Amino acid sequence: MGTRIGLLVPAGNTTFEPDFMSMLPKGVTLHAHRIYSQEQHPIESQASFDAVNAGLPEFTRVLARAEPSVIAYGITTGSFYRGPAYAAELKQVIEGNSNAKAVLPSLALLEALEILKARTVSIVTPYPEWNNVVLLRFMEQTPFQVLNLAGDDRPLAVAQKSWLWHQEPAAIVEFARKHCHPEADVLLCPCTAWRSFEVVDEIERSVGKPVVTANQATIWKTFKLLGLPPKAARGGSLLLCATQ
Repeated sequence: MGTRIGLLVPAGNTTFEPDFMSMLPKGVTLHAHRIYSQEQHPIESQASFDAVNAGLPEFTRVLARAEPSVIAYGITTGSFYRGPAYAAELKQVIEGNSNAKAVLPSLALLEALEILKARTVSIVTPYPEWNNVVLLRFMEQTPFQVLNLAGDDRPLAVAQKSWLWHQEPAAIVEFARKHCHPEADVLLCPCTAWRSFEVVDEIERSVGKPVVTANQATIWKTFKLLGLPPKAARGGSLLLCATQ
């Protein structure tokens, strides 16, 4: 029946699926289920992600009917906002409600940094202040030293009108080039909705160091669990490791 990958995709995210699709080799198919909150939250917050994750057991059971071998959860902030231990709990929720192995972006990012032997990181994000604050708290519980973090510093009322995670790829390259710390071992680009994976090779050339994006790391970890290489000979230093 071939190999199946399942995706739990935030309802408004239009980047996670195309990035995965671009890397599928022959014989591997993608099966997605959109996840959402039953409550109304105008901005991302602890309450908004708690509401989404409350539905994770049911979302997973629905997707599990497609019998995927691996299920990738598609919300980066939703996996790091309560720390690494909570991310590990979400992984267990997915695996406990399916017969699949689970991949969470935040945990995949940490594993990717280990593979690249990073000690210091520079972080660029499309996030407003709250997401960046909880991301730094998450990173404080890891072995990696954050040298700087640059995100969306516009007032929230302004940012809401045009979130940075809707940037065109060329703007992401320039944003990364401008804010990457020159002494960092690796540049980290979280957010599964940001189109940074499309231009990860270009970002690496621009900053002169390995770049790890949320979708890149999630794709890498998914194919590692499958024991298969991704299709395309692209995707930055991390995926180059996977094809060697």
